[in-house]
Amino acid sequence: MAEPRNRRLIGLSTKMYFSLTRNREVTSGILEHLAKCTASSLSHVDIFIIPDFVTLRETAQHIQSSQAQVPIWIGAQDCHWEDSGAFTGEVSPAVLSQAGVKIVEVGHAERRRLFGETDATVAKKAAAVSRNGMVPLVCVGEQTKGDIGAAVDECRVQVEAVIAEVPSTAEVALAYEPVWAIGASEPAGEEHVLEVVAGIRQLDCVKAREGVTRIVYGGSAGPGLYERLKTGLDGLFLGRFGHDPERFVKTVQEVAET
Repeated sequence: MAEPRNRRLIGLSTKMYFSLTRNREVTSGILEHLAKCTASSLSHVDIFIIPDFVTLRETAQHIQSSQAQVPIWIGAQDCHWEDSGAFTGEVSPAVLSQAGVKIVEVGHAERRRLFGETDATVAKKAAAVSRNGMVPLVCVGEQTKGDIGAAVDECRVQVEAVIAEVPSTAEVALAYEPVWAIGASEPAGEEHVLEVVAGIRQLDCVKAREGVTRIVYGGSAGPGLYERLKTGLDGLFLGRFGHDPERFVKTVQEVAET
């Protein structure tokens, strides 16, 4: 198996779109399509699925009992920054780790906008994820469409906050999602994405890390996109465009084969 720094990363989040039944149907569909793929064809890609918290354990068990020939990471959409305590309604990163979670999304634009999460909050959550042996998938991106320099500067503040709290040797995944492209009918232009990501890679805090730092693109990502981003991105993070099992697995194959 390839080292993490040489592996692609692709996955999806179901957000809060699915009922219990729909979650089972989509998970089953993904597993059925992946079962048709050979392990060797996907040997250089890490695949993850991030369901809602209610269906997380069920989804994990479904994956574990499947006939798919490739490992699939189970993920979580958020967590608290403390492992335990009087935090009613929150989810412990320690419990997520015990439940088999491998990757945890933190800092999504919706969390920042709707729930007032700050860079400091996101950094504490990323540190908690890493502390519990999981990979923080940190969402970063500029609010409004503009020039490359301004976009990189806005992302820099977000990235630096997280990198300062996560051990240099730990793995980190950054999901570049320009906020203005989330939920849009079309993703941001590939030239824009590639130049902003190149700028993020050149940040001193990123270059100085010893651990693996993979950067994926989100924001209306789907089939056909990765071919245009392959020179600068390590993979894709899909939202609603990945909720169709056939389209999702097709995109996984595109990332694996590119």
